[in-house]
Amino acid sequence: MEFSQLVERLQPQIQTHSLVKFGDRNPTIGGVAALTEALPGQISYVDSAKYAPQMQATQASALILPPDEKLQAEADALGIAWCATAQPRLLFAAAIAVFYQPYRPPAGIHGTAVIDPSVQWGEEVSIGPHVVIYPNVTLGDRVCIHGNVVIYPGVTIGNDTILHGNCTIHERTQIGQGCVIHSGAAIGAEGFGFVPTAEGWFKMEQSGQVILEDGVEIGCNSAVDRPAVGETRIGKNTKLDNMVHVAHGCRIGEACALAGQVGLAGGVTIGNRVILAGQVGVADKSQIGDGAIASAQTGIHGKVGAKEVVCGSPHMPHKLYLKASTIYKRLPEMYDTLKKLKKV
Repeated sequence: MEFSQLVERLQPQIQTHSLVKFGDRNPTIGGVAALTEALPGQISYVDSAKYAPQMQATQASALILPPDEKLQAEADALGIAWCATAQPRLLFAAAIAVFYQPYRPPAGIHGTAVIDPSVQWGEEVSIGPHVVIYPNVTLGDRVCIHGNVVIYPGVTIGNDTILHGNCTIHERTQIGQGCVIHSGAAIGAEGFGFVPTAEGWFKMEQSGQVILEDGVEIGCNSAVDRPAVGETRIGKNTKLDNMVHVAHGCRIGEACALAGQVGLAGGVTIGNRVILAGQVGVADKSQIGDGAIASAQTGIHGKVGAKEVVCGSPHMPHKLYLKASTIYKRLPEMYDTLKKLKKV
């Protein structure tokens, strides 16, 4: 499509564009690419002025820029068509969706699927090869279930949800609308519940359930466990990366992001818009307030306040962590100084 057509498709996020001055600079755009890898006929994006040197060398025919007049003038000088927005990366994501859509099989039931007669489903449902669906399952409209998925009894899945190959949905799990469960994930499996006795561990049956609200995405090989009683709940539009573990009885708020290998012990409560970076570990019954951020490999024990940024293990405020890290690097030097002082 022509650049002008793409600009029209991406409205109203675009604030201004080069066609206002250079109406004849209207290249054909056939795809998207990273700034340093883009070829003629592709569009890329520039987040800020620090990427100006890479922009000078790009072969992209069009760019998504921030509202920076200097960058826009540089693009004009290079003969590159551009559009400007306050959030270039977000607009680039929208541009990707124009040119690429993930594979989705057509509606229909594959002949190898094993489906209990009690299962109910809506319109335009797609059920792939070797899927197994147990009794009393309800599937909404346009649910897409890829091959080898297993769905246990009593599960409810909302409209437009996608289950990728080899994931497993355990009994009584409720999944909302527009959710995505990626390959290998296990939703609603038994929580790690055992009571110590003189003879060993007594298994506590996990009679609770997992509830995923609308728009939740669960990454590959992640696990969200059901509790002994009550529920494990993940709030609307929260996203889990690959290999994330959410233990029994956790409650995660809306619009959170948990990066790869995050682990939550039982009974953790997380507010809205919380970000946990890779390999963050959260001890049982800890509480994390709205808008808090934990950097990679943070160990959280206890309570993190709203909008607090924490690092280290056990966790501490970010500014204190930076000071402690500086001192830690100087420990050999400080130890040598201490030895010298002892000799005096």
